[in-house]
Amino acid sequence: MIGRAVVRPLSSASERWARAACLACGVLPVLAFPRPALSWLAWVVLVPGLLLMRSAPDARTAAYRGWWFGTGYLLAALYWTVPNIGPGLLLVAAVFGALWAVWGAAAHRLSPVAAVVVLPCVWVSIEFVRYWPRLGGPWALLGATQWKHPVMLSLAAVGGVWLVSFVLVAVNTAIAMAVVSRKPGFAVLAVALACTAPLAWAIRPAPPADRTVRIALVQTGIVHNRAVRLDAGERITAALPPVDLAVWGESSVGYDVVRDARVSARLEALARTRPVLVNEDARDAGGRISKSAILLRPDGTRDRYVKTRLVPFGEYVPFRSALGWLASVSGAAGEDRVPGTGVRVMRVDGVTIGPLICFESTFPDYARAVAGRGAQVLVYQSSTSTFQESWAPPQHASLAAVRAAETGRPAVQAALTGVSAAFDAQGRRLAWLDTGRRGAAVVTLAVPPAGHRTPYDRFGDYVAYLSAAATGVILVITFRSLGCTARRRRDRRPSPPGPGSA
Repeated sequence: MIGRAVVRPLSSASERWARAACLACGVLPVLAFPRPALSWLAWVVLVPGLLLMRSAPDARTAAYRGWWFGTGYLLAALYWTVPNIGPGLLLVAAVFGALWAVWGAAAHRLSPVAAVVVLPCVWVSIEFVRYWPRLGGPWALLGATQWKHPVMLSLAAVGGVWLVSFVLVAVNTAIAMAVVSRKPGFAVLAVALACTAPLAWAIRPAPPADRTVRIALVQTGIVHNRAVRLDAGERITAALPPVDLAVWGESSVGYDVVRDARVSARLEALARTRPVLVNEDARDAGGRISKSAILLRPDGTRDRYVKTRLVPFGEYVPFRSALGWLASVSGAAGEDRVPGTGVRVMRVDGVTIGPLICFESTFPDYARAVAGRGAQVLVYQSSTSTFQESWAPPQHASLAAVRAAETGRPAVQAALTGVSAAFDAQGRRLAWLDTGRRGAAVVTLAVPPAGHRTPYDRFGDYVAYLSAAATGVILVITFRSLGCTARRRRDRRPSPPGPGSA
């Protein structure tokens, strides 16, 4: 195989150390996400793991190393879920970490040239599998590490976060192959791949601006008492300067607004001077719990959106019949919340907003869905109070930048306890109200026409689908190759001696 040194089988002790090293290599990419936010690291951080898989004595060993790498990646990326999932995190990381076994085997078997093309496809396919909501959702996609860099996010406008991930993995692979093959051409290729983002930034015009809208993001801080929390939201909102919309965080209203006439009257009075988007987290008349974004306007009219994609284990337990026991040993949901039936948009003083709630910011298709319905601003309501001291709040807020760049629309997030943030239509940060702070961030956004569409808006997840198709072809070829190898080995075995032979 081109670019591969002859390797001898490792002892069991040496292989254990190699797998432990792969586990550690899987942890490293998380440093590229907030709060460390070492985004530059994403361009090289996969190289050590790739070299370990490349140096394995055979594809099977490389696959196991890839599995350990994936397990480390998920353990580090999801460590903050321990309050909700407890020991189940080990199971989740070990099961879904197995997806990286394909990546490890491919890293070992492919020629350096093929690896630069195929390994990014395999990585994006893994991210796309995790994208399925019932499997936990797409947290910590590698492309999201570039949220602070609008030039890099210009690729998201073309092919979504998937294209950003693809380019990052391709650059890492080219660097690794340059080390393995000692050919400078791969280093040149890595530089050329990295230049695709500045090229996309230079070619694509900035999103057009139709008008401006002034939005206030209200952050009350950690207030567990629902009455005190409502008072804090009222007090902060009443002190705001003139705005077109005030947005409260997720679970900001712990009362059923329909049935509680007193709370309803207080919110209507607050909305007489400006529209207010609150978030209800309470039982309804039927005893069911859901989370709803409720828009109250000065004219007394209302709109409601019910959160559709719920947080696994936090708001419902997937496959509860088998995993319900986790609720007894962790903070997993004791009962499942009721999901909504899909996205919707709302009108605020001539501007169409797309309200989405918390976990839904991780899903590119939901931002595309409201953009397709004419939303000019993406409005997220969030609460991460359970994970306040972890890296989850800034990671969550950073996703709004990616969704803004993908759709070519400004995005804001009002978080009950932080981080509240705002980004323009190219993903540039305009406001950032960190955890531990209370008050409001007021931001003026330039909004595009309702009909504006980025290439990603038009064509959707084509990068992920093409990557999945390429990965499928590679898997078929690999399995056929392994089958042929096994048959040749059987054919070479000496036939057993026949009857009467000496």
